[in-house]
Amino acid sequence: MERRIIFLDIDGTLTEPGRNEPPESAAEAVRRARERGHCVFLCTGRNYDMLLPLLNYGFDGVVASSGGYIEFGRAILYDCPMTGKQQERAMRILRERGIYCTVECMDGSYTDEGFKEYLRAHASQAGYSDLLRWREQLEESLHIRPMREYRGQPVYKIVVMSPSKEAFTEAGELLAADFDLCIQEENRNGFTGAEIVNRQFDKGRAVKRVCEYLGVPLNASVAIGDSMNDKEMLETAGLSICMGNGSEALKRLADDVCPSVREDGIYHAFRKHQLI
Repeated sequence: MERRIIFLDIDGTLTEPGRNEPPESAAEAVRRARERGHCVFLCTGRNYDMLLPLLNYGFDGVVASSGGYIEFGRAILYDCPMTGKQQERAMRILRERGIYCTVECMDGSYTDEGFKEYLRAHASQAGYSDLLRWREQLEESLHIRPMREYRGQPVYKIVVMSPSKEAFTEAGELLAADFDLCIQEENRNGFTGAEIVNRQFDKGRAVKRVCEYLGVPLNASVAIGDSMNDKEMLETAGLSICMGNGSEALKRLADDVCPSVREDGIYHAFRKHQLI
């Protein structure tokens, strides 16, 4: 049996967005695949702190921060936080344009409280109270702390919410030399949500780095994701699978589409492609 390296996104793929518990069927699929000799990696935009609860379900390795940190067992394969100069310039450009930031470090994430203050101040507008409730639940489940607790730790990624599409576009143009801006949500109650990721890495290059380290050809890799921040991962892997609840654009890129996360999609994908 050919050994496969399997890369699983978390939010919207292994779990419902913002949750830390996969369906029992997905946990079983991971366990059975590893018993058959396959390696299973988490491959996520989450930082290391955010993904820690998932390690209880048994994984061979971790790709965190969209490829900025890679670990196999106890070996660190790649570690690339922003330089101090990159971080300082990015934060200045974003804040000058009224864009709310969450910085993601190894040991935690820290967010501008101004975003929630803005939502509270405009609570009478349609959808704003729901957006505030969603944000508070997300921060609680992923242990996102207020920016005042940030102590200068190295930053791997910045997640932004911009109340102005024009401000976001302008910031993106100024940051383009060093960073790739991946839009996650556009015009959610007037906000644009995006990730600012160092151009030195992405999930696709992480797949290559892992396969090279383990001496496994790329065509023996499998990637499963749901959103456009999984694009490079799916384009790189030998077999690419998009969740049924995933982006329509990503579905068109994938080799296969499996059922949604709520319909035991991971388990069905593993069975269909003889990983278990």
